[in-house]
Amino acid sequence: MRKGRVLVLNFDFSPITVCTVQRAFLLVYLQKAEMLAGLNGNVLRSVSQSFPMPAVIRLGRYINVPYKGVMLSRQNVFRRDGFQCQYCGSAKDLTLDHVVPRSKNGKSTWTNLVTACKRCNTRKGDYTPEAAGMKLRKQPEKPSYLHFLRDHSGMMMAEWLPYLELKKTG
Repeated sequence: MRKGRVLVLNFDFSPITVCTVQRAFLLVYLQKAEMLAGLNGNVLRSVSQSFPMPAVIRLGRYINVPYKGVMLSRQNVFRRDGFQCQYCGSAKDLTLDHVVPRSKNGKSTWTNLVTACKRCNTRKGDYTPEAAGMKLRKQPEKPSYLHFLRDHSGMMMAEWLPYLELKKTG
């Protein structure tokens, strides 16, 4: 089977995860999910049959999913910030910057970490942006799972859009 990703919706159409084509096909084949959108006419073939390749599936019953957040990591902060320095907009020599420095009790949280180029990070030093005379392009925020999936995951597919657009705020 071809490698790919399938958007999985709960029974109420809320997005809950992304899985492999193989897993999605198995859920549909076992009638635990229904296929809502195929992958642009692509098919999966067995010896005697062919099946549409799923792009979006909906589970056949509601699954109570515990809070699903986005893991705080270096790469996810870079993704949230569009791989650009939040002070000058550069895309070169990127690193993480604590808006409120750790030496001033700044924590490693979504709302205190931003992408910064090494030049701006060095210039800001052990100060807040205001104290260093620098301005953030946008305030850092914790992305919701849906927002992150829709805007930053790097694996968005056109077939998913109608199902993710329904819940803009995530």
